[in-house]
Amino acid sequence: MRAVLKRLELVPDPSTLSGEPNDLSLLARMTVGPTDAPGEESFDVTVCSPEWLATACRATGGIFDARHHVVVNVDTFDQRALRVWLSARVQEVEADTWSALGDRLGRLAHWEFEDYQA
Repeated sequence: MRAVLKRLELVPDPSTLSGEPNDLSLLARMTVGPTDAPGEESFDVTVCSPEWLATACRATGGIFDARHHVVVNVDTFDQRALRVWLSARVQEVEADTWSALGDRLGRLAHWEFEDYQA
């Protein structure tokens, strides 16, 4: 089983950010579903600059858990390139079940059902 990126929402809109390296942090909400079946679920990843990450690290006493973060260069940040990169990352994951696929995608982004116990 494989998945596909169906939608990508960036919050806030990158055009509203100051352009300062320390300010580049936004949520990328990916809506992902199986390639051969209906349905979709959300996966969230923080897109940030190395400068923002360094500031966050200093603010937490020198240690910052950067799980579910993608680091980009402010000078070359391109929404289309980000979409292509995330889409490729989603499409390269393969698993026997949707649950296993979600777990694997959860290494990149926080899955809405991560740690869910039925």
